[in-house]
Amino acid sequence: MLSLSNRTVAALTRAGLSVWGSRVLAVRGRKSGEWRTTPVNLLTHDGERYLVAPRGHTQWVRNLRVTGTGELRLGRRAEEFGAVELVDTEKPEVLRAYLKRWKFEVGMFFQGVDATASDEELLAIAPGYPVFRINRA
Repeated sequence: MLSLSNRTVAALTRAGLSVWGSRVLAVRGRKSGEWRTTPVNLLTHDGERYLVAPRGHTQWVRNLRVTGTGELRLGRRAEEFGAVELVDTEKPEVLRAYLKRWKFEVGMFFQGVDATASDEELLAIAPGYPVFRINRA
């Protein structure tokens, strides 16, 4: 169930208005093959783009792992992409950047860890937070 703020961001994003990098992620279901959508925060960091799963190993994460592709939607525009999941040792810098940008929205899901955490602290929580590098299809 989406919170009121998530529903608002999703509605604005579907209408074509990005809120701090918001997109609607569309991924085919790993069993059904049907499109599944959810609002996400697209992070651009050091010239790369990433999707971070602040709620952990969710359905969109499981679907993206299987399909390896999806769409990032903003209004009527849909950008096809390929995704590569990062290994835990690659995550600290990306998690730090993500928390720096969106802690106000997702901080409650990160076990008290924030952007000022050490690499060791971020490595300790990394297994619980999937991160995907987005590549153009």
